[in-house]
Amino acid sequence: MRKALLCLITLLTIQLTAQTNNHPSILIHSGDELRIKQSIENSPSMAVLHNIIIKESDVMLSLPCLKYEKIGKRLLDVSRECLRRVFYLSYSYQTTGDEKYAKRAEKEMLTVCAFPDWNPTHFLDVAEMTLGVSIGYDWTYNYLPQTSRNTISQAIINNGIKPSMDSKYNYWLQGSSNWNQVCNAGIIFGAIAVRDIEPELSKTIIDRSLKSITIPMKEYEPDGTFPEGFMYWGYGTTFNVMLISAAEKLLGNDLFPISKMPGFIRSASYILNMVGPSSKVFNFSDSFNQTGLNPAMFWFAQKTKDVGLLWTEKKYISSGNTGLKTDRLLPLSLIWGAGLDLKAAIEPTSNFWLGQGVAPVCLMRTSWSDKNAIFLGFKSGSPSTGHGHMDVGSFVMDANGVQWASDFGAQSYYSLESKGIDLWNNKQDSQRWKVFRYNNFTHNTLTFNDSLQRVSGVCKMDAWSDYQNKLFVTSDITPVYAGQVKKVVRTAAIINKSFVSIKDVIETLSAPTKVRWTLLTGAMPILNQEKNQIELTKSGKKLLIRINSPAKIILKTWPTKSPNEYDEPNPYTYLVGFEVQLPENSKIVLDVSLIPQE
Repeated sequence: MRKALLCLITLLTIQLTAQTNNHPSILIHSGDELRIKQSIENSPSMAVLHNIIIKESDVMLSLPCLKYEKIGKRLLDVSRECLRRVFYLSYSYQTTGDEKYAKRAEKEMLTVCAFPDWNPTHFLDVAEMTLGVSIGYDWTYNYLPQTSRNTISQAIINNGIKPSMDSKYNYWLQGSSNWNQVCNAGIIFGAIAVRDIEPELSKTIIDRSLKSITIPMKEYEPDGTFPEGFMYWGYGTTFNVMLISAAEKLLGNDLFPISKMPGFIRSASYILNMVGPSSKVFNFSDSFNQTGLNPAMFWFAQKTKDVGLLWTEKKYISSGNTGLKTDRLLPLSLIWGAGLDLKAAIEPTSNFWLGQGVAPVCLMRTSWSDKNAIFLGFKSGSPSTGHGHMDVGSFVMDANGVQWASDFGAQSYYSLESKGIDLWNNKQDSQRWKVFRYNNFTHNTLTFNDSLQRVSGVCKMDAWSDYQNKLFVTSDITPVYAGQVKKVVRTAAIINKSFVSIKDVIETLSAPTKVRWTLLTGAMPILNQEKNQIELTKSGKKLLIRINSPAKIILKTWPTKSPNEYDEPNPYTYLVGFEVQLPENSKIVLDVSLIPQE
């Protein structure tokens, strides 16, 4: 890998020297707009995306300019809006040739270039601002007067690139999280944009970024799972792909072996399988539960020549979702999607996907095209991963178009940080685990003796089957309950394509043990203690939770409103389940069936 990487860096250095004054050169070259236009003419889906960008660009022409306004420690909202505006306007200029878009992009760039800084103490802000301004500078270069070129290029260097070389701010270079991906992408875009002004500095940055970016890319090994979950896959992976794409465009050919690191390239299948028939995602860790367009999937489809990866993207575009216009990276879909035929994005053939790695996940379903299909997502792993929750052994479930078993997912970071919560310390006694949404009490998993899962525990998938009448996965989750039970093994399955089974085999230590089994739902529960079952009702549909236990269980509900003022409210949600007391040195099987009712 290292030898191949050095060869790539040498090639990029040659290209950097040979192409000092060619603009545009970030993501596209002159003439590429013709391929995009052709794709818009041939594909209704691409035409939808193009028209959204043009319409939003027209709106931007009369918007007030951005201001330097931080929320807590972040300027990120301003940086992201700058990226959205400049990217949209520059795209509109490139594809229509109308100078009104370039003129407004120039105004947006000059506005943020007059800021005192781009907030290097929270370097994501710098990265996204640098990326947006670099695209605008490169794509509108032939329109910009020399005075504006000088102002913008110097801001890219002084507010973007140079702070990235300061050890106070560039700790992300050795990190394995999305920060590495986003920050390296933003700064390498800056380096490519100003290579004709600062060629040696640009060479240094490109060399550094290509070495650094492989660190987070190893996190996808071996199968493509992403430790930080669905939402941060969309963030980190898209910026990672932008870095690769920009370098490939500069080089003129494939950035092998970086672009084809096995786990990374497989992660497109992971993200495809994470979306259930209810259009909600398995939102473990700090993630929201609604799907959206993932522009990176178009790059993966091109790279693998598998347009089937765009099954979810095609459905999302055709849904007419108004959220598309807020996606600051939307033009990437047209750049990477040029030439792809979304009509060929047919239903996937496999109903089962499993990935090991830092955050092992299993995803199974009874159908891709039936909106009433059963979908089951199951997670193992560890609470200690980036953006992790105490959700080992947790699951989500869809059936009949309803998500019956849910996950709260993320809470606004500022809402917690502004109340003094030490959110980014994930040690066992951290304040993080006092946040209502983050601990095991509110996830679809087990709790023993009212104790937290152990953050040092690491679990994997131990057995599974993709046999259609019994899709299942088994995980020994004992490590996250060390000192609480002798052993606990959880199996999640879809049986006969008709119901879900969650089976726990528990062995206790030499003391009585209280077991709490919980499920978070947006459905109204009715408890029936005599029958050991809970009936859930939502949208006129029903699901039965039926518990088979040799020991007496007590059905329960728990409040989803936290007593802590820093926790977000959780209206229209319910925590349901049961408790059971187990004697010392005992073994029990708890078998819970989740049965959709026709």
